[in-house]
Amino acid sequence: MNILGIETSCDETAAAVVKDGRVVLSNVVYTQIPLHRPYGGVVPEIASRAHVEKISEVINEAIAKFQEVEPDGLIDAIAVTYGPGLSPALIVGLNAAKGLALSLGVPLYCINHIEAHLHTPFLRDYGEESPGSIEARMPALALAISGGHTNWFELSEYGSYELLGQTLDDAAGEAFDKAAKLLNLGYPGGPKIDAIAKAYRAIFGSDTRRWKESLEVFPKGCPREGVSSLAGLPADMCVSFSGLKTALLRYVQKHEELLTPSDDEPRIEYKSGEEVTLELARIVSSYQEAIVGAVADRTRTALRRGEYRSFIIGGGVSLNSRLRESLSQLAEKEGVEFLTAKPKYCGDNGAMIAALAYYRQNLSGDEALSIDVAPSLEIG
Repeated sequence: MNILGIETSCDETAAAVVKDGRVVLSNVVYTQIPLHRPYGGVVPEIASRAHVEKISEVINEAIAKFQEVEPDGLIDAIAVTYGPGLSPALIVGLNAAKGLALSLGVPLYCINHIEAHLHTPFLRDYGEESPGSIEARMPALALAISGGHTNWFELSEYGSYELLGQTLDDAAGEAFDKAAKLLNLGYPGGPKIDAIAKAYRAIFGSDTRRWKESLEVFPKGCPREGVSSLAGLPADMCVSFSGLKTALLRYVQKHEELLTPSDDEPRIEYKSGEEVTLELARIVSSYQEAIVGAVADRTRTALRRGEYRSFIIGGGVSLNSRLRESLSQLAEKEGVEFLTAKPKYCGDNGAMIAALAYYRQNLSGDEALSIDVAPSLEIG
């Protein structure tokens, strides 16, 4: 079954064709990062206008690439993100998908964006060996970590989700982007913070102890038991990044020279032609380590409380190299398989939408054609 997936939940216009929920036959993504960079974040009106301008082109390119792989292949269904995300952006994709499904006379499937991220480790490229059975990896612990979400779920079986814990305020990706804005690093902040932190750690070589001792101590955001925002979830499975963000702000206010260094301040290059002061790199690395540590602590707690065969991580922040390293080591220590997507499938893409639709065809038919976007949609 060949499904065309459409994704417009935020600032990527994406479309892809996936066969039988696993094999990616085409995958096209148009990113809007240059459009939003001057504003330090995604502007919904700009995003929706860009989606309108690019949606047809991206869909046509995805279909053309699919036909190069399977010249006689047909599109059997359309899948689309209907939430969560930015309402103006979601509307563009949903309307395009409805029109396309009606014109082709094929079913339309409406898909949860976050749930789709958790399917990405099971994708494989055309001609690549299968990564194995999904069912054999159950029960699983899953972490959805992105610009808008940081949630831990238990999957007793595939498609069955129980929320174990979550962020009570900022998501991990949002915490990275806000820190980058505060430190004048530009947008998007997550990749820059990752690159700078990696360059700083490289100074210490294999001496991990000396690297850790050099870091500033920032809070890991442990909520107190009994606060209403926990909504019945255990405090040790939830995280709050607002205090971390405030701690960074106070540090910068106290050390104004961090953002206005002298010309003779020691510097390190973190990317070809781009450098920062050694002290700024130290603070960036410290801040990232606080986020990674907080996520790892909650993950460790969940793994030790349940009995899991695998640990699944999905979402844009799963691209962070330090997070991957830390969680991979943790999973190995706890004796579970670590499953994450190839880098090209970590961010928003149409392949994850098309792939999940093969397994989640419950929202379809007339219901799908009449449905509206759900910006605050929850998983499950």
